[in-house]
Amino acid sequence: MIQMNRPNRKTWRTTATAMAATAVLTLSGCGTGTADSSANAAEDTFVAGGLFPLTGTAAYLGPSNVSTMKLAEQDIDEAGGVLGNKISTITANTSDAEHADQNATAVQSVLSKNPSVVIGPPLSSVVKNTYKQVTTSKIPMMSPGATSTAFSGLDDYFFRTIPPDTVQGVVMGDLIAQDGIKNLATAVFNDEYGISLRAEVLKTLKEGGVNVVYGETETFDPAENNFSSIATNIKATNPDAVLVIAADQTIPLVKELAAKGIDTHKLYMPDSNMVDHSEDFTSGLLKGSKGTIPGAHPTSEFQNALKTIAPDTTIYTYNTETYDAMVLAALAAEKGGAADGETVQKNLMAVSGTTKGEKCESYEDCVALMKSGKEIQYVGKTSIGVFNNAHDPSTASIGIYEYDDSNVPVFLDSQEGAVPQN
Repeated sequence: MIQMNRPNRKTWRTTATAMAATAVLTLSGCGTGTADSSANAAEDTFVAGGLFPLTGTAAYLGPSNVSTMKLAEQDIDEAGGVLGNKISTITANTSDAEHADQNATAVQSVLSKNPSVVIGPPLSSVVKNTYKQVTTSKIPMMSPGATSTAFSGLDDYFFRTIPPDTVQGVVMGDLIAQDGIKNLATAVFNDEYGISLRAEVLKTLKEGGVNVVYGETETFDPAENNFSSIATNIKATNPDAVLVIAADQTIPLVKELAAKGIDTHKLYMPDSNMVDHSEDFTSGLLKGSKGTIPGAHPTSEFQNALKTIAPDTTIYTYNTETYDAMVLAALAAEKGGAADGETVQKNLMAVSGTTKGEKCESYEDCVALMKSGKEIQYVGKTSIGVFNNAHDPSTASIGIYEYDDSNVPVFLDSQEGAVPQN
């Protein structure tokens, strides 16, 4: 088993605060190139914009993904850049969906730098608030973490490098059923992601003969911090296990479940809260609880490379997906011979492998193949399948994790699934 080096809450807050403090500097462009404001991503200058939360309930996701964009920038530049030029990256802090004004301001800030592509946001609820601003500007938006099923085929300019909840929902549902759970309660926040994922899990649970004794339709407000009544209601149904789909709300919720005598060794959590809780709970409180995280488990090589950019990195959620989104967009510009958003959009499908090209795992190798006149299929860090007609990866991996005695998730296994398409 591999211990998953994911952040504790103290690390999230410290790092995210520092990153947020430098957000204004980041917006000015942290790459070696500079976007030309008089042209829409000057035809031969590739500019990648990033939209990530550095504050709010998902602030833990932002810093390492901003660093991942820098790692991809470094690797692309070392391989000769895009169209012979070094690239530029710019990022902005979106916060979470509760801060819609900041969502919009972040998008405006990035668009003002005339990007070739926008990487992010990783949150489904923030994508919902922002994608039209980007796509109507004819700039591709590539989310590394938005898994809502509603986003399949969302827009001609929207892509994602992570599978929709249809895949994680099946894996989570199968995991619960295979563990012998017969009666399940759920505690889910009222969020695009939470509602979408629960719906997919419940489909699989019903097929597996698992009864949902609480939470089939109930949700709680993301701003909620008093979970006494919810825990009381769950306790009254006497469940075998509880599925918790939440973010920062997980800490007070789990503490309340424990206080009401609910077995916290039999919780299930998805990527939003399957994190290092070693500083949040007493030792062993979560031991044995399990969960799922979409995407490939990052290799030690990738983790070490990222630490050359940000030595204090302890979180890798959506990092490989962010890296691959950057590389795919750069390859699309290289293939199309220009770095504007329309050119990138027109060539993303092809470089993902829809033209049945030769597989390649790095930007450098893929460019070499294209220069020799060959079609390519970039498989990268995530090993996702080619984009389907809905701009989802056609196949993807879901990692399965279990909490150890320190309340740290440990990688157990991964399952690859095909992404269903309507």
